Amino acid sequence: MYILLILAVTLERLAELVVAKRNSDWSRQHGGTEFGAGHYPVMVTLHSGLLAGCLIEVLALRRPYRPALGRPMLAAVLAAQGLRWWCIASLGRQWNTRVIVVPGASRVVKGPYRLLPHSNYVAVAVEGAALPLIHTAWLTALSFSLANAVLLRVRITVENGALEELT
Repeated sequence: MYILLILAVTLERLAELVVAKRNSDWSRQHGGTEFGAGHYPVMVTLHSGLLAGCLIEVLALRRPYRPALGRPMLAAVLAAQGLRWWCIASLGRQWNTRVIVVPGASRVVKGPYRLLPHSNYVAVAVEGAALPLIHTAWLTALSFSLANAVLLRVRITVENGALEELT
């Protein structure tokens, strides 16, 4: 079942990339400027590594499923997915996996963004820790979380600079 869950999350990520590509194309057609493109390949590698690590650690190290840990972690993953798609819906065409600012766009302050400026990254952090822990893949959870913290420091700095461009 865990392998099917990782497959489902992978398919969800591919759906995100379809939405991101559509929004990226729209943003560029409307004069959008990308910020921080240099860290994007690192982000893609890290997120791909999370999914691969979940499978590799569980299969290679024969991590057991422990319901007392797995069930709450699954609930956390599902909550993170809900938050992620609430962020995507709230940002509309401004949501992207890249940082692109369209001239004349205004800063979104609805949905989860009325409470927390970088709400999507809460979803990313929760999912990155919880998804591996569903099946006790603690090495993957720890390594992703540490690497993600470093990446988010860069990403949020880039986004905050880009957001200053918005009216």
